Amino acid sequence: MNYSKPADIIPLNDEARLKKLQRYEILDTPSETDFDTIALLASSTFETESAFVNFVDRDSVFFKANISPLSLNKIARTHSLCALTILEDDIIVFHDTHQFPELANSPYLSSAGEIRFYAGAPLRTADGYTIGTVCVTDKVPHLEVTERQLNVLRLLSKIVMEKLETRLNNRKIVRAYDDTLHRLVHDMKNPITSISLYAQLLGAKELAPEKVSTMANKIEKSARDIEKNLNNLLTDARNENSGIELSNRPVAITLLLDQLQQSFELSLSAKKQRLIVSNDLPVFVNGDKERLQDVFDNLLSNAIKYSHRGATIIVSTSMQDDNVIIEFKDNGLGLNEEDMGKLFLKFARLSSVPTASERSDGLGLSIVKMLVERHKGKVWARSDGKNKGSSFFVSLPKSKMV
Repeated sequence: MNYSKPADIIPLNDEARLKKLQRYEILDTPSETDFDTIALLASSTFETESAFVNFVDRDSVFFKANISPLSLNKIARTHSLCALTILEDDIIVFHDTHQFPELANSPYLSSAGEIRFYAGAPLRTADGYTIGTVCVTDKVPHLEVTERQLNVLRLLSKIVMEKLETRLNNRKIVRAYDDTLHRLVHDMKNPITSISLYAQLLGAKELAPEKVSTMANKIEKSARDIEKNLNNLLTDARNENSGIELSNRPVAITLLLDQLQQSFELSLSAKKQRLIVSNDLPVFVNGDKERLQDVFDNLLSNAIKYSHRGATIIVSTSMQDDNVIIEFKDNGLGLNEEDMGKLFLKFARLSSVPTASERSDGLGLSIVKMLVERHKGKVWARSDGKNKGSSFFVSLPKSKMV
């Protein structure tokens, strides 16, 4: 392998990359079985002593999965081989690190238990940001590495990203219903504890027949209490706006649109698409900045996904009475009548599929609707039909506090 270590290991887009990493809420979290299993599969495939699922933070590398003799959960970014891996488009392999003098200043390559072999696959988001690696290491060189092993490492990196996306979506849903779930857990603790205790007493087989009948009735009552609580949860869930708390501060529309351009720079570049933002409104809306950014991110992400390579996407603003109207317009796959009828439903499957096989879980637009309505706004769409593009509109009340 021919390799030349770059003079600067911090990529030019590092601030945007770190922002994307933070959105996954993965840093400094406890180990999870899914990620540990992925690391074990990597170690088994390469027959190495160690394997990791890592995320590269500003100054350190966090081990989400650590299959190794190391008891650490993070190391300094400066000397990490993973910090080099995130600069690459594909797997990086050092069959024998001693063959690369430019790596010799790393304490992890020149101490007891040193790394002599390393192979790492970058973890890349759908919009092109590399946030970490799946890697394997060993204290002996591995001069023979097969293409099958490398392909498995690539596959494991994709699986990690699938797990991250699923984890993030689940967290969004749980957050939206967090208060309701806490109330449910509280209400169900007592009947569940009662059922457990009554079952233990019945299992002892030392109760008189009349006591057994009494216990059975109590178990039945506790079960009905659980059923009642579950029915209450289902009733509450019909209200899409329940269980979510938002901050309420003035937010500049210009700020949200500027961040939008920065966040999707790589996604647009990957499909050779052009984003035009037309906004000359120095206005504010009241709301939660992070949640409003989620709304805008979802709508632009959809426009990118369902537009062809080389397309132009236009985001524009206007005023209607005391409301700010933000339009996301594309000339992509468009919507038919059936699509329009189920557009904002959870897990809705539309007639179109993303033009570059991007991921779509059917939750984005339902989340958009919920968040916009929580901000006392409205969201709707227009399309002239299939392959005629579409426009999504968000209407938010103008802030009167600024």
